[in-house]
Amino acid sequence: MIPINISDKFKLFNEHWTPKKIGELNGQQLLLAKLKGEFIWHTHDNEDELFLIIKGCLKIEFRDKTIELNEGEIFIIPKGVEHKPIAENEVHVLLFEPLAIKHTGNVISNLTVETFQTI
Repeated sequence: MIPINISDKFKLFNEHWTPKKIGELNGQQLLLAKLKGEFIWHTHDNEDELFLIIKGCLKIEFRDKTIELNEGEIFIIPKGVEHKPIAENEVHVLLFEPLAIKHTGNVISNLTVETFQTI
């Protein structure tokens, strides 16, 4: 058991939209990701998804509205809600999700990550 320094972990990778696992607890996983540009429209049919913005500003589009998340803010997307994250500039996020979640939900694309690398 050792403390996890989130800033140090973010220095270990540069890829966008490729979450890295930093821990697991009670059937959940903690993922760090760097986001830039637009992701894809997708839905997680069976899992809620938590975003904690560490650095930057993230927009999340829904079919009826767009929300903006800033540093230090948390947002939970309920299961079954279609969404598309957008990062105009690089954003650092911590994601808290079930171990069984699929990265791009019900959609397979060139951005899909099948297995999250542990760092």
